[in-house]
Amino acid sequence: MDPLVFLPGMMCDARLFAPQIEALSRERAVQVGCLAGHDSVRAMAEAVLEAAPERFALAGLSLGGIVAMEVIRKAPARVTRLALMATDPLTDTPDMAAGREVLIARARGGRLEEVLREFLPAQTLAPGPGRAGIQDGFVRMGLEAGADQFGDQMRALQRRPDQQGTLRRVQVPTLVMGGAHDRMCPPRRHEFMAQLIPGARLEILEDAGHLLTQEAPGASLEAFRAWLSA
Repeated sequence: MDPLVFLPGMMCDARLFAPQIEALSRERAVQVGCLAGHDSVRAMAEAVLEAAPERFALAGLSLGGIVAMEVIRKAPARVTRLALMATDPLTDTPDMAAGREVLIARARGGRLEEVLREFLPAQTLAPGPGRAGIQDGFVRMGLEAGADQFGDQMRALQRRPDQQGTLRRVQVPTLVMGGAHDRMCPPRRHEFMAQLIPGARLEILEDAGHLLTQEAPGASLEAFRAWLSA
């Protein structure tokens, strides 16, 4: 049974996958990659590969999904399965890159909490009584990570490569999963990714947005188990 490596999203850590880690670690080795300390997707992918087992299943959410695409581009023989969640294979537009500069400056100027709430507004999560708590949890992780990490990860997003060609070459069982309420990476973007990947399985979770592993822990765990057993 192959080990599983999770890659967290922007300014997140292992807490993003806490329900899934608790359940799946009873069945297999589970590891969470660290994306801190690097300001490029390429460097993040190299760090993940250095720390990962020789062969492993790989699941990334948001920035973690972007890094996962670079990992399988660099080392396709080491990845046995791929899950891409709430993510995007395309590069930043000039307007997006410029907007990130403004956020970096504000975060480094002492307004990190404000910037984190603006970066992941409540409206990109599923509506309901749990929405505010999930956003607050993201903000707590981000504040602990700090403004320097925010700047590094924003720079990585600004310069990320286009991975459409990478997705067309994927040859392992692949899950593409998104939340129906995700405005940052909407369902149509996941449909596009699934069409690029030969044989990909598409799952759109109706009661989730961008942080789908926390918003819909049961449904996402069920999808992971089906992917891992395919």
